[in-house]
Amino acid sequence: MSDLPEDLTFRAVEAATWPDFQHLFSSRGSPHYCWCQVYRATRGKDRQADRTELKAAMCERIHQGMQVGVLAYAGGEPIGWCSIGPRPTFPRLRTTSVGGAANPDDSSVWSLTCFFVPRRFRKRGLASRLLQAAIDHARTQGAKAVEAYPVDPDSPGYRFGGFRPMFRAAGFRELGRLGKRRYVARLELSNGQAAT
Repeated sequence: MSDLPEDLTFRAVEAATWPDFQHLFSSRGSPHYCWCQVYRATRGKDRQADRTELKAAMCERIHQGMQVGVLAYAGGEPIGWCSIGPRPTFPRLRTTSVGGAANPDDSSVWSLTCFFVPRRFRKRGLASRLLQAAIDHARTQGAKAVEAYPVDPDSPGYRFGGFRPMFRAAGFRELGRLGKRRYVARLELSNGQAAT
């Protein structure tokens, strides 16, 4: 049973919530070293940018209206993050071998690439709640499917993408591998519901 705050809510990241996103990413243990640009960065300079440049790039994407993800809140404070958006907004996914991706330019397929849950909220079910909020957000934006790239719970790396059992429990099916450790998991969405 979850012992998460009762007032847990979720909001998409947009210009109005940029200050909350910035606050969360400035907290201890956050992924402020990448500002969630690993798969969003284009070739060349973006991929070698320093933290200030990566933060500025994310800020620009958000203020241009790009769908980048969902924040979890408790007591009005941002307490978690899930990166999700149309697959074409992740240029580096185009250059990887994604098992289920017939068309990397299909914006009706959304990619879920990472989570950030501060240590004090880990192992309390927040990632699962963020996953459901991200799926719901993608659905309201017209997504037909959500793909994710989780790892086994004992994986030594890429743990920010979530673990396979959580995605299985949410109805995702595995389509193949992405590299040596990550799997491609996909949830089809139809008629406003997760397809079974």
